[in-house]
Amino acid sequence: MIPREKLLETLKRHWGYERFRPLQLETIEDVCAGRDTLVLMPTGGGKSVVYQVPALASEGVCVVVTPLIALMKDQIDRLRSRRILAESIHSGMSPRDIDRILDNCVYGSVKFLYIAPERIDSELFRTRFGKMRVSLLAVDEAHC
Repeated sequence: MIPREKLLETLKRHWGYERFRPLQLETIEDVCAGRDTLVLMPTGGGKSVVYQVPALASEGVCVVVTPLIALMKDQIDRLRSRRILAESIHSGMSPRDIDRILDNCVYGSVKFLYIAPERIDSELFRTRFGKMRVSLLAVDEAHC
């Protein structure tokens, strides 16, 4: 379990907020306790923080499965603007780029890997996933 103080410090360091929104901290503590957690919040309600804070407070990479390339790009841009290393794997990428990104997830300092659901079934991903130190697996926009 990650102490509340570390979670709050992570929130403040990366987002600049002094406190969580209602129900975020309780949900994050469930995630940190290893409980399967389903979060339903409106757009802009702070869903991403629920998996991003525990991932940043932990060792390893957070794998985020999402079907929306636009969401991946938006999340990655926001994380990178906070100097957090994030990558994505989706359609239209070259095998060489996918290989490089997966290597960085295994051997580098990537904190977030956003991946399209159909890419999970590739042999390359399954092989590299087994070598990654995964801190958390999140599914974003599951309703899609």
